[in-house]
Amino acid sequence: MELAHSLLLNEEAYNQLGEFQKAEFIFEWLQFLEKLLPVTSRADIRENQKKLVEQLTSLLNNSPGPPTRRLLAKNLAVLYSTGDTFSVYQTIDKCNELIRSKDDSPSYLPTKLAAVVCLGYLYKKLGRILGNSFTDTVGNVLKAMKNAESQGRYEIMLSLQNILNGLGAAAIPCHRDIYKAARSCLTDRSMAVRCAAAKCLLELQNEAVFMWSTDLDSVVTLCFKSFEGSNYDVRLAVSKLLGTILARALTSKQITASTKHNFRRVSLEDVMELLGTGFLRGSCGFLRASGDMLKGTSSVSRDVRVGVTQAYVVFVSTLGAQWLERNFSAFLSHILDLVSQSHPKAVQSAMDAIGCRRCVSFILRATVGGLLGEKAQIAAAKEICQAIWKLKKVVDAAISDGNLETKINTTDVTASQHVLVCALQELGSLIHGLGTTAAPLLQDSSTGVLEAVVSVILHPSISVRLTAAWCLRCIAVALPSHVSLLLDRCIERLSALKSCPEAVTGYSFAVAALLGAVKHCPLGIPHGKGKVIMTVAEDLLCSASQNSRISLQRMQAGWLLIAALMTLGPAVVQHHLPRILLLWKCIFPSSPKDLETEKTRGDAFTWQVTLEGRAGALCAIKSFVSHCAGLLTDEVVQRLLPPLPSAVDLLTQLSSIYKSYGNSLKTPSTVYRQKLYELLAVLPPKAYEGDFSAVLKELVTDLTVTDSQIDASAFLLPSLCHENDLLLLGPLLQETDHRFIEEQLLLGNSIAGGSLEYDPYSIYEKFAKGDSVPKPLPPALSVISAASRLFGVMFSHVTESHRLQVLEQLLNSIKQTKGSRQQIVQLHVVSAFSTSLKHLANCKGSLGSEEVRRSALMLVMGALESNNPLLRCAAAECLARLAQVVSDSAFTAGLAQVSFDKLKSARDVVSRTGHSLALGCLYRYLGGISSTQHLNACVGILYTLSQDSTSPDVQAWALHSLSLIVDLAGPLYHVHVEPTLSLVLMLLLSVPPAYAEVHQSLGRCLNALITTLGPELQGSSTAVSALRTSCLLGCAVMQDNPDCLVQAQAISCLQQLHMFAPRHVNLSNLMNLCSSYLLLRRAVVACLRQLVQREAAEVSEYAVALVKENKEDFTPADVNIREIGLEGALLGLLDKELDPRLCQDIKETLTHMLTSMAVEKLSFWLKLCKDVLAASADFNTVASIDTTQEEETAKGDDVSVLTSDNDDRFHPFRNPRWSTRVFAAECVCKIISQCENAGSAHFDITLAQERKQRDSRDDFLVLHLADLVRMAFMAATDHSDQLRLSGLQMLQIIVRKFAAVPEPEFPGHVILEQYQANVGAALRPAFAPETPPDVTAKACQVCSAWIASGVVSDLNDLRRVHQLLVSSLLKVQAGKEAQNEQYNESTSTMEVLAVLKAWAEVYIVAIEKQKNQSDTHKHSLKIVNYSEESYRDVTFSASGLLDLVQADLGTLSKLWLAALQDFALLTLPPEYASQLPAEGGTFYTAETIENARPHYYSSWALILYATALWLTSTGFIVVDPDEGVTNLSRPVTPTTMCQDSSTRPLVKSPEDVNTDRFHLILGISVEFLCSPGSDAAMENIIACLHALQALFDVPWPRSKIGGDQELGVELLNVLHRLILTRESPDIQLATLEVVRLILFAAQEHVKEKRRSAEVDDGAAEKETLPEFGEGKDTGGLVPGKSLVFATLELCVCILVRQLPQLNPKLTCSPAVPPGKHLLLSEDGSRLVAAALVILSDVPAICSPEGSVSVLPTILYLIIGVLKATAVKLRDGQLPLTVAASLQALKGLLSSPMARAEKSQNAWTDLLRSALVTVLDCWDQVDGLLQELDEISLLTAITVFVMSTSPEVTTVECLQKRCIEKFKTTLDSKDPLVQCKCYQLLHSIFQHPNKTVSYPYIHSLVPSIVGKLQETEKAKPENAAELQVIQEGIKVVAALTAAAEEQHRAHLVACFLPILISFLLDENALVSATISAKNLHEFALQTLMQIGPQYSSVFKKLMASSPTMKARLESAIKGNQESIKVKTTKHAKNPGKSSSIQLKTNFL
Repeated sequence: MELAHSLLLNEEAYNQLGEFQKAEFIFEWLQFLEKLLPVTSRADIRENQKKLVEQLTSLLNNSPGPPTRRLLAKNLAVLYSTGDTFSVYQTIDKCNELIRSKDDSPSYLPTKLAAVVCLGYLYKKLGRILGNSFTDTVGNVLKAMKNAESQGRYEIMLSLQNILNGLGAAAIPCHRDIYKAARSCLTDRSMAVRCAAAKCLLELQNEAVFMWSTDLDSVVTLCFKSFEGSNYDVRLAVSKLLGTILARALTSKQITASTKHNFRRVSLEDVMELLGTGFLRGSCGFLRASGDMLKGTSSVSRDVRVGVTQAYVVFVSTLGAQWLERNFSAFLSHILDLVSQSHPKAVQSAMDAIGCRRCVSFILRATVGGLLGEKAQIAAAKEICQAIWKLKKVVDAAISDGNLETKINTTDVTASQHVLVCALQELGSLIHGLGTTAAPLLQDSSTGVLEAVVSVILHPSISVRLTAAWCLRCIAVALPSHVSLLLDRCIERLSALKSCPEAVTGYSFAVAALLGAVKHCPLGIPHGKGKVIMTVAEDLLCSASQNSRISLQRMQAGWLLIAALMTLGPAVVQHHLPRILLLWKCIFPSSPKDLETEKTRGDAFTWQVTLEGRAGALCAIKSFVSHCAGLLTDEVVQRLLPPLPSAVDLLTQLSSIYKSYGNSLKTPSTVYRQKLYELLAVLPPKAYEGDFSAVLKELVTDLTVTDSQIDASAFLLPSLCHENDLLLLGPLLQETDHRFIEEQLLLGNSIAGGSLEYDPYSIYEKFAKGDSVPKPLPPALSVISAASRLFGVMFSHVTESHRLQVLEQLLNSIKQTKGSRQQIVQLHVVSAFSTSLKHLANCKGSLGSEEVRRSALMLVMGALESNNPLLRCAAAECLARLAQVVSDSAFTAGLAQVSFDKLKSARDVVSRTGHSLALGCLYRYLGGISSTQHLNACVGILYTLSQDSTSPDVQAWALHSLSLIVDLAGPLYHVHVEPTLSLVLMLLLSVPPAYAEVHQSLGRCLNALITTLGPELQGSSTAVSALRTSCLLGCAVMQDNPDCLVQAQAISCLQQLHMFAPRHVNLSNLMNLCSSYLLLRRAVVACLRQLVQREAAEVSEYAVALVKENKEDFTPADVNIREIGLEGALLGLLDKELDPRLCQDIKETLTHMLTSMAVEKLSFWLKLCKDVLAASADFNTVASIDTTQEEETAKGDDVSVLTSDNDDRFHPFRNPRWSTRVFAAECVCKIISQCENAGSAHFDITLAQERKQRDSRDDFLVLHLADLVRMAFMAATDHSDQLRLSGLQMLQIIVRKFAAVPEPEFPGHVILEQYQANVGAALRPAFAPETPPDVTAKACQVCSAWIASGVVSDLNDLRRVHQLLVSSLLKVQAGKEAQNEQYNESTSTMEVLAVLKAWAEVYIVAIEKQKNQSDTHKHSLKIVNYSEESYRDVTFSASGLLDLVQADLGTLSKLWLAALQDFALLTLPPEYASQLPAEGGTFYTAETIENARPHYYSSWALILYATALWLTSTGFIVVDPDEGVTNLSRPVTPTTMCQDSSTRPLVKSPEDVNTDRFHLILGISVEFLCSPGSDAAMENIIACLHALQALFDVPWPRSKIGGDQELGVELLNVLHRLILTRESPDIQLATLEVVRLILFAAQEHVKEKRRSAEVDDGAAEKETLPEFGEGKDTGGLVPGKSLVFATLELCVCILVRQLPQLNPKLTCSPAVPPGKHLLLSEDGSRLVAAALVILSDVPAICSPEGSVSVLPTILYLIIGVLKATAVKLRDGQLPLTVAASLQALKGLLSSPMARAEKSQNAWTDLLRSALVTVLDCWDQVDGLLQELDEISLLTAITVFVMSTSPEVTTVECLQKRCIEKFKTTLDSKDPLVQCKCYQLLHSIFQHPNKTVSYPYIHSLVPSIVGKLQETEKAKPENAAELQVIQEGIKVVAALTAAAEEQHRAHLVACFLPILISFLLDENALVSATISAKNLHEFALQTLMQIGPQYSSVFKKLMASSPTMKARLESAIKGNQESIKVKTTKHAKNPGKSSSIQLKTNFL
């Protein structure tokens, strides 16, 4: 194929190929040429043009296939348009010559067609350049058309379309001729020709004025004719033509002179009348129609009506939304008039009426719902309301005029019914779509929407009453706040008008519909409503028999209400279950005898009432089983069963009753059957085993009833066929935008589809499709589908013999019928049997013996050769299921063999299609029948069939079957891949485009082949690349196909290819987003979704580039993709699309694009979102609230966004729907989180501005803060509740993320401060009384986030938002009495808890700030950079915030405790349910307990923390007696828990109250921390731990836990488990803090006991004191009971996890290399440090013996950490862990236990061992010495020396080793180490015990002094060396002071010369280094101090050495001044030494 890639055709390569490969080669070359020509230079083209033209024209004679000829023509045209045009006439002549040729043989046909196509493209591209030659060409082509067959006519029409397109107005001379030709083609036999003619005429009308002026009527009539017998594609094309022409006629201004005299202006009325004529009278002429009408025979054919319906929609869409807004009332009245009584013909039969109503609904939905924005929709809804009011008046007049004697004129009343149904449906759908944005519409009293709808509930026609109820349901779903009000209103009217039959049915429908709406309203309805409805229903049922005039209606209404009540779910129903079961039991006769007596007594009317009532009861129980499965316990099932046998008895008697009483019982008995079948199908089959045979008998009768003339295949079978197989049956079964009206064509002529009046019980059910009205089918059909479903369930449960009997019965009944009736019976039987096979396969059952199989097979085989393609499809599926159930390979092979034989012999289309599909289906269910032989046979036969060009149907079915086999044969198919691919390509290149179904099957084959090849397609071998090229070639052919579904296939093939071999696929021409085919749009978006996951940026850029090149127009007309990019186009599409799956895909695509590109294209994305959100702002009339003037002036133009502007340029999005705006708001939140991951500059304005200045292309989120706030504000103040929630969420995120960003221009302030007015204004409306609770709850979160964020420091400014919370708190205090009556009680729980949680958050933050303040205050001396006022500011705001809360804290604390008590009750396990208070808790009611739970779960943690803080702040001080429990109106403290008032005093002691509170908090915490679910939020765990910390921060609770050891141990075990399961360092640190406090509590307890014991036994001997602390006098610790053991476990867990080498078991394993030092993370270090602090406290809670048991462990761990982490850091700092281990060591060594007499010896031994271990650290590390930090180890030794009793360290051998270490260190090269060593020695030398300090002094002082003396020669070089000397001087000075009198003089005499040697004279001072100068000063200072102290020695020395004296004096003089200055400085700025001292002050 690579050889085909050249400018000229490579003829050498071409001639070597076989016949079929030539075609492929040519196509590949032409494809390459098409890409090459536009980019080749003109000169090159001219050079090769002659040869190229020759090659191309010679190809015309090679009979090219359809795709090849189209490419050939395109290339020729491009060649001439870029090269020279002089030879073009020869080419045109050649084409004309070919067309004129007399050769009519089929082999010559492709050449002729290619010539026709070439002419079209040449004229299209070159147009007027070709001068007048077109008249001959057109004449020639038209002449050829006279005897052309359908392919010819098809190509000629398309060619003429191209010619017209190219020539424009120049072609006027030919217009009439072309028009005539196209007219005849528009009613052609072939549908493809009709489509082509429609396209041609559409092109023609651009210039041919006569089409929409003088000939308008005839064009319209012609279109109507074209609709007759049309298919979906024709209807699409012709309706587009008709709609466009009429729109053109209406809007045209220009009138040419020639047509002026007979031209009439067309008005809207004329256009509407023309369309109306087609809708009402169809395509027959006006005269003929009237004649038929007189005879009463004519009925408009459905396809015409559906076509005209689509034309209406095209007409309005072409004129656009603004036109529709202006002319809506005229349009509406015309559309509604179509179904009014002024055209009785259209609605004479129920079927016609339903069909017409559907069409009218579709027109209104597609125009009003699809085109108008929300504002215009509200106006439209008002118009529709007016229409309803008008009709209402007519009805009222008709009813009131008729005197009671004369019969009411029913025609007038029913006249309005269809109009009302359509108007109400549209009104319902409109409001449903508008959601809460429709609130203003309902509040507008002048329109009176609700009044209008409620008033027609009393209409005499049942369908109007039902639709009105449906409309109310839509209103309720859209505006949940109205549900309760509407229910109350309808129940009240129902009770008041109980004796009016219309009112009883009408209002009961309304109540049932509203109950059905409740499950769509998350806020629900008050629980009590269920009781009211149950009472009304019982009342209706009981009073039904009182008045025979309305008994039927009451019966129906009562059961309908009960059935609808079930949808509220178990929580409501369980309270009424006993009453419902009683009613159920009473409605059926209790024994067969009673049934017999019933039969003898009744008349037709009583039977009708009885049957209606019983059908209602069955329906109610079915509703119960479906909606309340949770209540179906065995006991309830037992109570449901007794009436069933009698219900079945009645079923068997129905036919006899029906015979006795005649036709009036026909419908009731059918409905009864249907409802009984439906109920049995949902009950467990075991329940009615006894009735199996009776029921099955009835089922068989129903399925084989022969008087049914209705072909029900269209609704019975699709669900039984596989969805992929349905594609074979044409577009009617596929999802299209016109499915709603196209359905009626599918259902055959006798039935137009479902309608609500056929089954009122469907009004409360949930439907498959969004907001469309439920469409139950007529009972005669519903009963069959119910029967076939039940048959499926029962057949799999009956015995084998019974099965055989049933199957034979079914076979006989099929044999006994003939013709169409036989087909209908067959259809019912197959659907029932197929369902039963489905059930058998699901439960892995077997079918039975050989006889049963044989009968089953006969049954299916008969259907496999039926004339109905749908039945064949279902039968093939059924056959495969049969093989699956039998699962015997011999049986399967037999089935396949039957099909093989049949296919070899049969010649008829029917059996060939059926059996070929059967082969494919067998593969589907048996996953590749493993024999290759069988596969070869299948493939061979299907190959042959797929090349049968005489029958496209056979080709399509065979190829489809082949695609199934390719897909399912798996790796076995590899050998066939190449031949199959060749076959597919050959067919793609040769099958005419008119046979779209063949192309679609080819597409599925190609898709399956690509999947089979899979990742192999990436390979680079020649074989693979040939396969890949073939696949790409196939995709290219399919993309050029005119059929949209084939294009969709092509896209999904490319998508597959892109997945497996992305580098080889060029997805350039994909982006057709505005196709009229839903499936194509879906395919494009699905493909985009896949692409943007990998390369979002490329896709986005490519789309814009494509539009700039103007290659194709692939986006909706009103979207300018250059400005708003692909993202904007997709957002626009999302706004227009109604298909949920497509919308989901668009959202996902946009989300992928956002995640990968939002940060780079930040401004672009934010502008998009802002445009979408701002487009709604004019509608909301929101004024922008901006308080920042300077910003206003800078961004003055932004204000216009919020004011209404009608200029299109500003708004790429006109009135987007609320759902789109919600999506945009969600996008903004996602953008913020993306920026958060992208870097800190997005949240740091200084940094962002700097980087923006450096590179202006950089963009940062913080620079768009104004826009973010404005968007959040717009969303939060919208009419739509969902948008308000999204807006508040956005605001919360903004506050959280930007709260800490400082404002660089005003230090001390933050950037968000300037937006406080906006925030306040956005929050205020959410607290209005009419706001739904979920919005208020969300707003509370935002309030607390805002107050807690600390953005606003001024209390007066905070008060605005604080006030909102206060008002909510007042509402909470009002309690249950003041609850909202509109929603479920659980919503008030939600709101209350949200308020309490918000207050809790504010309180927590206030306390934390106060804490930080006091800490800051302690350190305030060190704070340098705080200016005074800012410090004051902060203090003020923290205490101020606390003051704000303090005012309400009394109330809050009670409410918090009450909420926690509720929560504690709700978390009890189910077995304690009986202990819960019967009336519910403080904030929840007993009935709504399940709904309330989630609200408690989301808010308890912060409330717990706040309560703990409050209790801590009161310090559990005795409660004020006034606040005693007696005075509280409700149980606030946990006092009412499970207690009996008789046993306890009424008023509890404060101690008891405190204990209860303590246990409440502890209990909730432990319960939660025991097993926080894996999904438990981090915040909850942290809050819980913080609460425990707060609790143990005060003495009283500590005494509780200290005194109760079991409790402490349990708590530690819970915390241990938490540490094991949660990795987060924050959680672990918080846990350790709680552990520390528990330990502290235990210490306090032990101390207290010891103290009291000492006080009691003051006189007694010390020995007799009992031992306190763990380990008593044995030292044993019991795991599980010991607090010490639990603590150690927990600490070891932490330490070993951070430092695995501490675990002796691990150290030997290869996982941990010995001696290697690890540098811990910062978090790890903090954890280790915290654990060490706890360890060092452990001995304090042990008895002396106990302390001895734990000491080795503790020492091991502390020294282990020291060893593991003592690594040198650069700056000489100590690592945190080392500091902590030294601190812990010090704490441990100075423990009193070391001195206690019982443990002293043991401790001494252990401590010596520990010291040895430390000393050994040096020796262990030979090669690693450089890593180890000597300082840390020396410090450890020093700690031992200083902190233990002398006998530990004065042992000679130890002391020697210690001194040795110091010696070595003193000689260290590192000045820092030396320095530290001096400091440590300094402290040791000062040890009070001489036995300790003297050996060190004796050993080390000489070397120190020696070192100082050396310094005289080598002056210090740098600061570090200087410091060493200074430290040395200090040590000697200290020593001098400590020495005994007799030795001191010697020391001073040594010391002074050294000091004086450091002094410099004046000359040297000037030139000396800084270090030398500093040394000079330091020495001088020391001299000044020492001199006076030891004056005698000093004087002696000076006298003896005059040089010294002189040196000293000069130094003192010279430095007198400077010393003064410097000493002051020096005091202020102490050197480094002190800072190190601070950090390591362990001694």
